Amino acid sequence: QVHLVESGGGLVQTGGSLRLTCTSSRRALNEHAVGWFRQAPGKEREFVATISRNARTTNYADSVKGRFTISRDKDTNTVYLQLNTLRPEDTAIYYCASVRTILTAPPPTSVRAYDYWGQGTQVTVSS
Repeated sequence: QVHLVESGGGLVQTGGSLRLTCTSSRRALNEHAVGWFRQAPGKEREFVATISRNARTTNYADSVKGRFTISRDKDTNTVYLQLNTLRPEDTAIYYCASVRTILTAPPPTSVRAYDYWGQGTQVTVSS
């Protein structure tokens, strides 16, 4: 079992930055691909970024490419999502999710592929 906890959300102005953090108390997270997803009011949860277990493969939604960066630190069982040049349309609850994979497997981008989810952290971008 992997328990995920997100933090780092908040209220920022357009063009601002935030860094979201996803942590687990168990080193088992190092055996998982990890993804960030978001859900705005009235909308379905959507893929934002994913990173493979070995950190060599990342995927980004077209809407965030060039602005967001996903990374991971195996020593601290932590996955980060750096959000730059934020826009009002980035406003959502951001969720961290993980699924156990083999070392070299590409990280999935589908919500349904992930087994473990955090409680989410709110990101609000004011115009």
